[in-house]
Amino acid sequence: MKKIFSLLVFCLGLLLQITAQDTTETVKQEAPKPKFTRATFNSTRIINMQSTEIVSKGTIQFMISHHFGPLYNNDLGDDGGQRMRQNAANLFGLNSGIANTYLSLDYSPLTFANVGLAATGRARFEGWAKFKILRQQTGIKNIPVTLGWYSLASIYAGKRESADEFIPNRWSFIHQLLISRKFSDKLSLQLMPTWLHFNVVPYGTNNSNEVYSIGIGGKYKMTSTLNLTAEYARQLNMYKNLIDKNGYTISYTPDLYSVGLEINTGGHLFQFFVGSTSDASNIDQLARSTSGGKLALGFTINRSF
Repeated sequence: MKKIFSLLVFCLGLLLQITAQDTTETVKQEAPKPKFTRATFNSTRIINMQSTEIVSKGTIQFMISHHFGPLYNNDLGDDGGQRMRQNAANLFGLNSGIANTYLSLDYSPLTFANVGLAATGRARFEGWAKFKILRQQTGIKNIPVTLGWYSLASIYAGKRESADEFIPNRWSFIHQLLISRKFSDKLSLQLMPTWLHFNVVPYGTNNSNEVYSIGIGGKYKMTSTLNLTAEYARQLNMYKNLIDKNGYTISYTPDLYSVGLEINTGGHLFQFFVGSTSDASNIDQLARSTSGGKLALGFTINRSF
């Protein structure tokens, strides 16, 4: 009898152990895993504006961005025929002698952080840091957007205006919140509220050290290697009827818009675009644009190592 009882206890224990293992395996199988959204954008920039993307950890990216002169300049010549001849001679901005180049190197020491340095032309240099705070995902957590933060410092390294000029007067800054969402495999959008700070108060009435801007950008995937990109930003203050240091009235162009074509070759990423600025730096594009809305061609080449 004791042997039968012991056998029953052993069988019952074995059955409970198997059941517990099955239950544990079922729970493990049913537990949702985080599924992160990838390639919301294909570059660290949409066109001129930063995207929420950063290069992979341990990767260095080299970027060349080139902005040419206006496609068509109405100020050339006294009549339509002369203006057309002059613009044709300038190859519609490509041969006009106006070209602003942006050269940058950036590196990601962490999966969520990116730092970089750039030469922006006109004896100016920039340094920045970009952080990915949240990633769009489903699974354990449902996060509908990717959230990033971008801070940039810019310094003018050219000739001093006077012997007693203070170095801090040469600095300006950008702080930008990046909110993006990949709605489908084809469509991604991003919102970009921006705050710019100048250490020297700009000239003019109601002058302020602070300039504010709001922008939106997007990408539409046309093929596996071809994307259509677009962006628009609006300067909200400090652009109308300002007074420069010589006493002249100046108004900046508050609207920045661009449309581009992005080509991914695997090793390089090419962007060809047309936009309302010839400036290369976001400082000038978002706060001190004197383009008058004239369209200009440009291109960007990215290479990661």
